[in-house]
Amino acid sequence: MTSQLSAPARETGRQAGTPGPGAVPRTTGRWTPRRLGSSLGTALLCLGTVLFVLPFLFTVVTSLRTAADVARSPLGIPHSFTLKNFTAAFSQIHYGPSTLNTLLITGLSCVCITVLGSLAGYPLARITAGWSTAVYRLFILGTSIPVFVVVAPLYLLMRDMNLLDTYAGVVFIYTAINLPLAVFFYTSFIRSVPADLEEAAALDGCGAFRTFFVVILPLLRPVTSTLLTFIALQIWNDLLVPLVFLQDPGKRTVMVNAYSFIDPHTVQPTTLFPAALLGVLPLLIIFVFFQRQVVAGMSAGAVK
Repeated sequence: MTSQLSAPARETGRQAGTPGPGAVPRTTGRWTPRRLGSSLGTALLCLGTVLFVLPFLFTVVTSLRTAADVARSPLGIPHSFTLKNFTAAFSQIHYGPSTLNTLLITGLSCVCITVLGSLAGYPLARITAGWSTAVYRLFILGTSIPVFVVVAPLYLLMRDMNLLDTYAGVVFIYTAINLPLAVFFYTSFIRSVPADLEEAAALDGCGAFRTFFVVILPLLRPVTSTLLTFIALQIWNDLLVPLVFLQDPGKRTVMVNAYSFIDPHTVQPTTLFPAALLGVLPLLIIFVFFQRQVVAGMSAGAVK
């Protein structure tokens, strides 16, 4: 009799909203610290996205406006759009040749930096002698030297070596400037690779160079993707080195030609903004098409 009456009682309790003996109390509608932190993080993320996207949208919209419309209301709602600003900037900065110059310099510099950096980082990561530690610290010290300090000595060196106003001279300079960072990246990464792989390769008869190219080099894809992303952005957007070491207008990069639109007295957004957008457009297209490879390379070393 008791069991027959207890079941309807429990059912009535559920309908009335009374929690059962093993029920967990609901927290719907309550601001717990965890929910508050998640909401605050989402709000900060949205704010950061807006602060990042708004200047870019303003640059694109201003590039499409006429000069009269911008002069009438620089921050107002645009009333007319035109593509003449891009066509004028395309012809004035010699977009085709300058873009090819930038691609050539950036590509050759990235290849030299990655090859020399990986070859130097492998022995520095495996040799435990005192001299290797001193050399590694010397490379680390090189990452703290700003390029502005060595511009004058580099200019005299390039002049004496007959490399002034040449692509090779600029590539050598970018390689020397970014090589300490590459050595730091590769040395730190190779130290995390188990030495058992190299011992197994040595038992199979592999020498030092073959072990590096067959065993170690394929494992360097994550750090190489990260390093190339950073270096490519830095070299592509650099203004100082091409401006100082390339006097021939036909050899200058796209950013140097875009810089020519900057007037110390007046700034015309309808000419400067299209030139700046055209300057970063090739690099943006490259990263859009190869973003899967870059992300895959960066995440490949997350789990070993």
